[in-house]
Amino acid sequence: MPAPGPQAATPAPAAPNAEAPKTAAIKPDPAAGEAKFGTVCVACHGAGGNSGTPANPKLSQQHPEYIVKQLEEFKAGRRQNPIMQGFAAQLTDQDMRNIAAYLGAQQAKPGFAKDKELVTLGEKIYRGGIQNREAPACAGCHSPNGAGIPSQYPRLAGQHADYVASQLVAFRDGIRKNSPQMAAIAAKLNDREIRAVADYVAGLR
Repeated sequence: MPAPGPQAATPAPAAPNAEAPKTAAIKPDPAAGEAKFGTVCVACHGAGGNSGTPANPKLSQQHPEYIVKQLEEFKAGRRQNPIMQGFAAQLTDQDMRNIAAYLGAQQAKPGFAKDKELVTLGEKIYRGGIQNREAPACAGCHSPNGAGIPSQYPRLAGQHADYVASQLVAFRDGIRKNSPQMAAIAAKLNDREIRAVADYVAGLR
């Protein structure tokens, strides 16, 4: 075999119709996200993502990376919900990033805790965990004020207690399977503790 010539060190020119890297192609467009949200998502999640229905999550001020991840997992079937799977199936990657960018820029309306006794227990678990069951403090990942950590953990502050409780039960009971970490934590909580944490989260600012 002949030794490689000088041309071997020269990269081959890109094909005329070569696709640009995916990451470069997807620059979020919040205005397009607002338009899509207004026609597809607003009926359940409310204006600006401030859902008024306790069973439907508030999406305003949520980290865009988290919203994109959940939409991708609904679309792929890794997170089960017939309604959301149907909507997510209609969205392109660009749509998802546009919607997420729009929602991330919206101001969340504050929520409120309802049960004084439960809130006390919920605060104890949220801030300190349950040591004898090795259940970690929620604040360790979701931050003391419920703001979460971008790209890693979602914002929880002000979220509907009903929705938070339903998701913790779904994680605990193996219905929601797209976070092994949350499934392991929720498995350590009983129904009353779940309601307590959810009520406390609803009042976080």
